[in-house]
Amino acid sequence: MRHSRALLPLFCLGCTLFVALSTGLSLVSAAEPITLQNYVAPAANTPDEPMAKAFSMARATEFLDSAALDWQKTRGCMTCHTNYAYLMARPAVSAAAPAHAEVRKFAEQLVTERWPDKGPRWDAEVVATATVLALNDAATTGQLQDVTRQALDKMWTLQREDGGWTWIKCDWPPMESDDHFGVTFAAVGVGAAPAGYADTPAAKAGMEKLRNYLRENPAPTLHHKAMILWGASYTPNLMSDADKQDCIASLRKLQHEDGGWGLATLGDWQRGDGSAQDTASSDGYGTGFVIYVLRRAGVPANDAQLQRGVAWLRTHQRESGRWFSRSLHADSKHYITHAGTAFAVLALAACDATE
Repeated sequence: MRHSRALLPLFCLGCTLFVALSTGLSLVSAAEPITLQNYVAPAANTPDEPMAKAFSMARATEFLDSAALDWQKTRGCMTCHTNYAYLMARPAVSAAAPAHAEVRKFAEQLVTERWPDKGPRWDAEVVATATVLALNDAATTGQLQDVTRQALDKMWTLQREDGGWTWIKCDWPPMESDDHFGVTFAAVGVGAAPAGYADTPAAKAGMEKLRNYLRENPAPTLHHKAMILWGASYTPNLMSDADKQDCIASLRKLQHEDGGWGLATLGDWQRGDGSAQDTASSDGYGTGFVIYVLRRAGVPANDAQLQRGVAWLRTHQRESGRWFSRSLHADSKHYITHAGTAFAVLALAACDATE
């Protein structure tokens, strides 16, 4: 049983402080939820952080809560690899957390306050916000919230005639490097949106243009094909049955001997720092993303390959609660680790392996 900090002997408190500062763990007790006022920013994402002695979903959500709140407070924006990914993953464990409410509120304020006043920062902000709010609605209340409908409707006003959106191209794959990602992400959000949103006139017209974009612009990587597969789990006619099976088979072939998958094997991205991609190592993003997408595509949780992947996730969590993933761009911040941790949580939840 965990005691409050006030009751800890000074020696134990000192030990706890040392461990927390060394590993980026929060000092907030189990009885004191993580909030904007008390969170402790996680330490940097590094490949040499020790593995956890035992798997802990509580530690994983603690990391996600702290990372999302820190990004929100210090950066003042939403981003694909951190707080957007957070809103997708947190409800898979529990949405009843102050951190979840804060990040959801921040996303909603983009729609209700920033966009009417100043406009979106980028078209991508509208697509990502609409998609993630839709996924969050589906995973929490099961009802399409008015703010989500507003965001989805605004998304169509920014869609180009070719069916795509002008995306952020920071050379930070797989999320912020090409227009194709935005199209597939939008497809996921529209398909997942509750209350039959996909059947509204605006959505029908927009999705027809979106499908045309996908026909005219083949997926540049297996990761992007897997994004279409994810979207097709909500909108079956987004992908042919033959293409679905081909994508599933391609993902299966990339499983490593240790049971995990590596993000770098899902594409042929060139690094910005000139070094080689690591295609030999398994990581949190590759393993979590592939398992989650395969589950969405109908692969059963007891599938032998998925179970090996689950075992990899449960034995490769770091002490801080995260799953490390190396950046595809440069060996600096490795923020893709945040999204990797979110997908690891989604994958474990989809396989009933959170305990």
